[in-house]
This record gives sequence, C-alpha cells and structure tokens, in this order.
Amino acid sequence: MHSWDPAALECLAAIVEEGGFERAAQKLHITQSAVSQRLRSLEAQVGSVLVERTRPVKPTSAGRLLLKHAKQLRLLRADLAHELQELAPQTGQSLAGEIVSIAINADSIATWAMTALDELVRGGLPLEVVVDDQDFTQELLRSGQVMGCVTTLSQAMRGCTVQPLGAMRYVAVAACDFARDRLPQGLTRKNFNQLPYLSFNRKDDMQAEFVARCLGLRNVSLQHQILLPSCEAQVRAVRAGWGVGVLPRLLAQPALESGDLVDVAPGHALAIALFWHCWNLESRVLARVSQALQGKARELLDAG
Repeated sequence: MHSWDPAALECLAAIVEEGGFERAAQKLHITQSAVSQRLRSLEAQVGSVLVERTRPVKPTSAGRLLLKHAKQLRLLRADLAHELQELAPQTGQSLAGEIVSIAINADSIATWAMTALDELVRGGLPLEVVVDDQDFTQELLRSGQVMGCVTTLSQAMRGCTVQPLGAMRYVAVAACDFARDRLPQGLTRKNFNQLPYLSFNRKDDMQAEFVARCLGLRNVSLQHQILLPSCEAQVRAVRAGWGVGVLPRLLAQPALESGDLVDVAPGHALAIALFWHCWNLESRVLARVSQALQGKARELLDAG
C-alpha cells in the first residue's frame, strides 16, 4: 500500500482550492517552486498527471481521488484535535487549519443553514461553505471537493450517507406597484411570459418550474430573466420592482406580512425536498455538522 506524503497532499488540495500555484504557495507559506516540486513528486508517485494547468487549475480524475483523500485526512486530524481538546483543554488544541468543507445551496444559506452552524463556528470549527444550486451541489461531493452537501438528490451516493431535511417552499412575489400594473389578475397563462423574473444564474430553472406547475403547462421557457446570484439581492430587486421573484417562503414572509411584497400566485407554492449527504465516515466533527443541519432543518423546513 502506498503511503502518500501528507504535505504533498495538502499541496495538491491548496492548488485546487486556490485555483493556481501562486496562491497555493501563499496559503501554505512556501515558495511557488516548492509547490511545483511537491506536486511533481506526488504525480511521479501516482504515475499520473493530477491537475490540468488551466485557469483556474482543475484536478484530473486521479487528482480528484487524491483530493478526496486529502480532505479525509483533514477530517481525521480535526477529530483528533477535538478529542485532545476534550481530554486536555489546557493544552489549547485547536482545529485551526483542518477546514471542514461543505456545499449548501444559496437559498438554504439565506434562510436556515447559517443559524444551524452558529454554535459550531463559535466553538472554533474552521468551516468552508461552498455555494451552488441545490441541483448541482452533489457534484462537489462526488468529486471530493467537499465532505457533505445539501442537495435535491434523494439517493445516497457511493461511500456516502443521506438524510432527508424537509421541503423548502417557494412562492412567487412582486412589489405592490409592479403587481398592480403588470399582474392585476395575478399570474396567468396570458401574462406569465410578458414578465421579467429574477434568477440566481443560468442553471436556475426554479422560475420556469414554478410557472409550469402553477399554470398546468409543459416545457415553459421564460423569455426575460434577470440573473442576480444572491438571494438577499433578489429580495431587494423584487422590492424595487425589477420583476417577479420565486423565493423561499421563509425569506419572503416578512416582506409579505409588511405589505412590501404581494403573492402573485395565491394558494400556489413549489415544494423542493432537500437532503443532506456526507461521507460515510466515523467522524465526530462531521457528525456534529450533520446533526446541527438536520436539527435546524426539522425546526424550520416543512416535513418532506
């Protein structure tokens, strides 16, 4: 069995995470030449190229396998530091440097997930949260870039466990003046494609799915979308009259209650079931992250 050099593995992880050799060197506090040397040594040991020299740098298939291994070693070191701290608090053992990477969709971050992680972060957990659409976060887990993810995928991936979190419910909202002028009858088959919609990015098809289900249509293709990659910014944009937003009810509820926004499709909500996937490892640190997310989800999300 090969014994991989931990320093070289961390070097590989830094190159991928930082997107290049120069920033990896800065992160590791070594020279760029040392970064290149460690990577070449690891590639020679593996017998395969580990990164594509693109901008940003991307791992190859072999590189993704070793990246996952590097992150698993981080998790083991974090567990060890946590247990040592419990045994001997006076030694000041810290988790610093053993970053726990997870992927969460932006809507969950804006509504419930941050609160779930509060206690862990205040307790010293060095956390990296990677943001992506809920339909794509599992790819980050599959490639080994993160240790766990919130996603819409219900089936456990290889080497992982899965737990249901509940359903995020989305409603279609607009500013009062916008709704009065453009949607006097609410969202209908006649007016839906004449309206601008706020979307997170080009991968975000939430708005089309909502319209299709609400109006009983197939293959909806919205003509006018405004791309704005921030949930909080979308709320501000909808308030300002930019267009219709299909937003988590948890996020839109205060503005609906104050009258700043109105529901343009009353009685209709799109329920998106969410699941937590993580590596199937006996890790106290990862277990605490899982328990925190599941507990807050049960409190704030609708039952699946």
